[in-house]
Amino acid sequence: MHNIKFIREKFDEFKKLIESRNIKIDFDQIIDLDKKNRNLIQKKENLEKEKKEISKSKDKSQFARSKDISTEIDKFNNDQKNLKVKLDNLLSSLPNLPLKDVPVGKDETYNKEIEKVGDINSFKFKPKSHYEIGEKLNMLDFDLATKTTGSRFVFVKDKLATLERAISNFMIDIHVNENGYKEISPPLMASDSTMFGTGQLPKFENDQFEVKLDGNDRKFLIPTAEVILTNMVRNQILNSKDLPMRLVASTPCFRKEAGSYGKDTKGMIRQHQFYKVELVSIVENDKCEEELIRMTDCASMILRKLKLPFRKIILSTGDMGFSAEKTFDLEVWLPSENKYREISSCSSCGSFQARRMQARYKNNSKETLSVGTLNGSGLAVGRTLIAIIENYQTEDGSVIIPDALKPYMNNMDKISNN
Repeated sequence: MHNIKFIREKFDEFKKLIESRNIKIDFDQIIDLDKKNRNLIQKKENLEKEKKEISKSKDKSQFARSKDISTEIDKFNNDQKNLKVKLDNLLSSLPNLPLKDVPVGKDETYNKEIEKVGDINSFKFKPKSHYEIGEKLNMLDFDLATKTTGSRFVFVKDKLATLERAISNFMIDIHVNENGYKEISPPLMASDSTMFGTGQLPKFENDQFEVKLDGNDRKFLIPTAEVILTNMVRNQILNSKDLPMRLVASTPCFRKEAGSYGKDTKGMIRQHQFYKVELVSIVENDKCEEELIRMTDCASMILRKLKLPFRKIILSTGDMGFSAEKTFDLEVWLPSENKYREISSCSSCGSFQARRMQARYKNNSKETLSVGTLNGSGLAVGRTLIAIIENYQTEDGSVIIPDALKPYMNNMDKISNN
């Protein structure tokens, strides 16, 4: 949510930054609604002042006028309330403003690579896809999931199911024991006000799975644990001594993937339900950039320990998520596709979500300020499973267990049909 005072005072800068997000809006409408809103406030204040003076004078001849003023104030209150709703609805549909070092561009082709880590394996055979390997092992079953549930779901079975669980447990242990995050087991449904707080509503309502309940009580399956973890500080005023807060959760996530028709129709890359280990940080709002670097390093640590080749990129203004002011993506190498694919996205949201949530803190000077919020995948569990299957495959269709995961797999060396 944007501060209308900032828009008013730095309109040209605001317009330029919003346009860099590849968004087209009627800026004149924002200015017009703000001007009308302020005019109504001024008229109402003048009337309240007049009414107060009449009350002080105790002039009975003015009592009728005082009654008329009350009626006018009620009308102005109602008009201003309606205007404020229109203005807030317009502002709540606008994305966050990018930081100055974010590459400007309309889409992912303007993203910039920062570094590559790890050596890409040179197979002496043509590497297979994760779904080919999984189906041959009889441990990934897409047809059964289509029969029981529908497309973009999968049954993960036997040792691959154990590996999937091992990956999640490994990630949680690293983030808690080495990276200083506190583990949370949160609800998997969120209210509409919670979804508004992190920016999923109202703009992306069609992408969400809504749960039908009685009456007007709206609930949504979480698209990511970011939603529920970040909103833990909604409508709170924290003390700076309690910051940073670093939270981690491993949860199922649910997404309609409405804009991905025809993309990644085979395999587990794009599913309606998937597991993800999510990192969330709540910090003082001037510490966001350094926390983003730290969070991205924590996510990349998992890939390093699993010895998976990856690259780090910074997203362009046109490719960033709605609430982000700056985003680093980690992309893991998939041999079957001969390219890198996203496995983690780490974003600083500045105070954008905090203003929507009314999440604040008192600094050392006792000023009350909006907190800074950050979120990142640490990592997507399903995509990590994919990356291990493909990068650790053997010619006979077995999958070697990475050394870091062997303690979570009863020291098993590989997964095979034997």
